[in-house]
Amino acid sequence: MRADARKNRDHLLSVAGAAITEQGVDASLRDIARRADVGLATLIRHFPTREALLEALLRTNFDELAVKATDLETSGEPDEALASWLRDFVACAHNYRGVIELMVTAIEDPQSALHASCVEMRAAGTRLLTRAQAQGLARSDIDGTDLFALAGSLAWLSDQPSFAARTDHLFDVVVSAILRPGT
Repeated sequence: MRADARKNRDHLLSVAGAAITEQGVDASLRDIARRADVGLATLIRHFPTREALLEALLRTNFDELAVKATDLETSGEPDEALASWLRDFVACAHNYRGVIELMVTAIEDPQSALHASCVEMRAAGTRLLTRAQAQGLARSDIDGTDLFALAGSLAWLSDQPSFAARTDHLFDVVVSAILRPGT
């Protein structure tokens, strides 16, 4: 990609990230293009679908989560590593209001632009869960899909104004339930 095209793409991603953070995943593509001071056709040339735009935005965050999971696998206590990674996942998902529903759908749809990023992110969390389970520090009756569902639920809760003040408390309750050994 040419340097000027890369610069334009990065600018579009920056503007789209801000718009989606403010308005959620249903932010108007026309509004994003307008904010970026480009035509809608330019936005669509870089990102042919809303899902392609979201994938580009999320891929960076999910890649960072995967790298963090890899780092945490070899450092620190397994239970603390899992809790730390979960907190970062919830924060990442919360940044893009409404993304949880898209992530859940994308995991089930290999044709989705978000599929590979979501599957990789879920696998990273699963590895941390498995490590904590192997040490007897996490429930043995949940798997990566359950973990993803619980983390997604926490991210959804943080998007709800009536629950916003309770988000940290509810995170602690869920994490303590996950990390309580037993069935």
